[in-house]
Amino acid sequence: MKDLTVFLEDRPGTLADMGEALGKAGINIEGACGLPVEGKGVAHILVEDAAAARRALEEVGIEVGEEREVLALEIEDRPGALGEVSRRIANAGVNIDLGYLATNNRLVLGVDDLEKARGAV
Repeated sequence: MKDLTVFLEDRPGTLADMGEALGKAGINIEGACGLPVEGKGVAHILVEDAAAARRALEEVGIEVGEEREVLALEIEDRPGALGEVSRRIANAGVNIDLGYLATNNRLVLGVDDLEKARGAV
């Protein structure tokens, strides 16, 4: 799975534009999060085909930034589950710099050492 950083204008309809462009291209958004940063909307979307998602978004004028491989871990929906997973990763000396939830109780994590993080979980 790949995480794409998407930059959206801060105006009504840009999230709809993103969703429609991906939908028309047959790309499912497996997970997402977003926040305002310096007058823009910054979204992270989890997709299987990052190249196709990038093409679909750029064709409608949506700026796509970084593409990166992320961990997408199935996680129990219970108190403490996040702490347990993130502690194992921290104990392996790996920094987590991105996190959000995705479909099917998956925790998406961007880390500074993907292989060490995979070994820890």
